[in-house]
Amino acid sequence: MSRKTTLRRTLVGLAAGAALAIAVPLAASAHVTVNPNTATAGSYATVNFRVPTESKTASTVKVEVTLPTDTPLTSVLVEPVPGWTATVEKGALPAPVEVDGNTISDGPLTIVWQADPGVGIGQDQFQIFSAVLGPIPDTGHLVLPAVQTYSDGSVVDWTNTPEQVAADDTLEPAPVLYINDTPPASGHGGHGGASAAPTMGDHSMEAAAQTSDSSGLSLGLSIAALVIAIAGAVLGAIAVSRRPKRS
Repeated sequence: MSRKTTLRRTLVGLAAGAALAIAVPLAASAHVTVNPNTATAGSYATVNFRVPTESKTASTVKVEVTLPTDTPLTSVLVEPVPGWTATVEKGALPAPVEVDGNTISDGPLTIVWQADPGVGIGQDQFQIFSAVLGPIPDTGHLVLPAVQTYSDGSVVDWTNTPEQVAADDTLEPAPVLYINDTPPASGHGGHGGASAAPTMGDHSMEAAAQTSDSSGLSLGLSIAALVIAIAGAVLGAIAVSRRPKRS
């Protein structure tokens, strides 16, 4: 086998490895998540639903988040997003629930973000949808199932609980807001943890930004290290190819 052939195969292998190494962390982060993913019981938490578009041919035009009915949130406020209509749909609970000494029979059931005509989340894009939820119930965690609809009519259900995902990690995880339970170290059920429980106002937004920045920094450092390693391997391969043949 010639040195040129060896060099060519080396470069092809390195390129394939680089593509795989970069694609894995990006694919792992392509979930609908809630950030921060922790909250304090009794507080009003500002949370941010991060919605990426994974389709190569369609854009995201609708996002629907289902709110808990066994531990209902009595107050839900949404932040306006240009080009989108946000609606908090209210109705009767499956059964009355006592909250702070009051019997609650109806409340917020879903939050729906609908894109205006001609608007959507395109390929390689994401959108943040913010809401204030409260009072946060005194429970382990809240599962907030999300349904993502694309412009071609396809639908992705981000609705599986942490228990279901633990049993089968191929399932699409629902966003999860952890209250008394400890959030997972990575990935499913909220996609990472926040350093502090959010409260209503700027602090939760800062925590969300820190979480996002940390993830971006880790990915950036990984890619940089990979590029340096590839460059070193390429230079080494070139040096070998130029080495004089032994007589």
